[in-house]
Amino acid sequence: MSNKTPGQRPRPLLIVVSAPSGGGKTTLCDALLTEYDNLVYSVSCTTRSPRGTEIDGEDYIFMTDEGFRKRVEAGDFLEHATVHGYSYGTLRDVVVESLREGQSVLMDLDVQGARSIRTLVMTLPESDPLRRGFVDIFIEPPSIEILRERLEERAEDSPETIQRRLNNAVREMQCRDEFSYQVVNEALDRAYADLVAILQKEWNREP
Repeated sequence: MSNKTPGQRPRPLLIVVSAPSGGGKTTLCDALLTEYDNLVYSVSCTTRSPRGTEIDGEDYIFMTDEGFRKRVEAGDFLEHATVHGYSYGTLRDVVVESLREGQSVLMDLDVQGARSIRTLVMTLPESDPLRRGFVDIFIEPPSIEILRERLEERAEDSPETIQRRLNNAVREMQCRDEFSYQVVNEALDRAYADLVAILQKEWNREP
């Protein structure tokens, strides 16, 4: 799929996409990044160890617990949260710089992280680029039963881990109405089309 830009000089957006584990947000976000050259991915910091072929600085910025804590104390994070026992966070300066360059920033966050950034953004002046272009979208499976099937088919986790992810998913899906938009991922192509329609609307909306 060739890269393209949505229309003439689309306004830069801060796009937060959340979903339960196995909900399809990574696949959908990857497809957006492949198709649109005005989108950049926000690389999160984390205290967990790299997995598989993950590269420091590209997939995540890997930090020690102490290093992460110092950045929190310095107020460097736009948001940070603890998920499954590990710390994750987004550096504010990196996001702001991309927005000022006219790029839209795509953030793949859990519900807790999305809530943190939403709360912060709503305290900023309306002229602030973080607030002016803020869009949050929740990707949800058609049902918990289908999510269980997807997690089991992925075959990456133990039965105990799958059950923990399902328990978390139930809580996360109860937060769907906190988001400006909701997309049901029953069929990936349809969910992607819905996601693109939302972004096209927001890119073309007057600030």
